Amino acid sequence: MSEVKLGVVESRFADIIWGNEPLHSRELVKLCEQELSWNRSTTYTVLRKLCERGIFKNENGMVSSVLSKQEFHAVQSEQFVEDTFDGSLPAFIAAFTRRKPITSEEAAEIQRMLDAAGKE
Repeated sequence: MSEVKLGVVESRFADIIWGNEPLHSRELVKLCEQELSWNRSTTYTVLRKLCERGIFKNENGMVSSVLSKQEFHAVQSEQFVEDTFDGSLPAFIAAFTRRKPITSEEAAEIQRMLDAAGKE
């Protein structure tokens, strides 16, 4: 997958697909006309670009995601930690908690996730 980042308008477009998939490309054109004031050409151009990035697919006129919204955000988060903290999750958590303390409930939830990850 080449580029996992989405601009503001691309994010709105992606949300339309994630919220309505699978959908026919003609229906996507109608939704984008209503919600984004786009014409047919703009919709197909942006769809093609996001398909090339491996986020969506358009097979026989049916548009669906390759990555769910949750998977997309996970990949984006991984890329952020890799690019910003040399892939170190502890360094990210240390930086995050220095600026924004976490609650005891959040700490307990994080501990449960770590415990579950350690069992895999």
